[in-house]
Amino acid sequence: MRKIWILGILLLFLTGCTVVRIDTQTIDNTIGVVLSKPNKLYNRIGKGYKYYVPRGVTYIDTNELNDKLYSNGTYYYLYVDAISYYHKKDITYQTNPKAYYSRSIQKNGKKGYLEINKIDKDRYYIEFLYNYAKIEVITDKSEINSVILNSSYILSTVKFNNKVVKLMLNDNYFINKEEKYDVFTTKKQNNYFLEYVEGKKK
Repeated sequence: MRKIWILGILLLFLTGCTVVRIDTQTIDNTIGVVLSKPNKLYNRIGKGYKYYVPRGVTYIDTNELNDKLYSNGTYYYLYVDAISYYHKKDITYQTNPKAYYSRSIQKNGKKGYLEINKIDKDRYYIEFLYNYAKIEVITDKSEINSVILNSSYILSTVKFNNKVVKLMLNDNYFINKEEKYDVFTTKKQNNYFLEYVEGKKK
């Protein structure tokens, strides 16, 4: 009887919930694991969209459809492209051989890309687009893997509210904005994002 009891406890531990560990030392592995698993979590609701802010990341504020987040000394700028989502605009990306890292992404019927460029001695500019949402970050080399992990969780959980987005379109919410931002255009050939960040610091 005692042996059966001990055996039952062992089976309980062996067959219980398992913890999935992500090897964050490899960017490809991080993207592959996080984006391949459907995630319905959310704790942040915007105008026509919602998403999950992972532990260790803090929401700062919102400007139209641009959210500003912060984690471990790094600011994340999230742009949600509700117009392209509603019209199901196709996402195309050509890899950049000159970039520190460059690849197109296609997971679960959703497209995007990740491009990382070195901007000075130890600072890197990250553009990560997936699921009609884009995160832009300037960070130290040592923080790249952490940024990619957080960004993967955020972008993979973006969900749109079709009714709200349609209502915003009908109300011309997106028309005549002072700033026009194309989420599908990489910023490696201009300084728009860098100027935006520097302007925010002043």
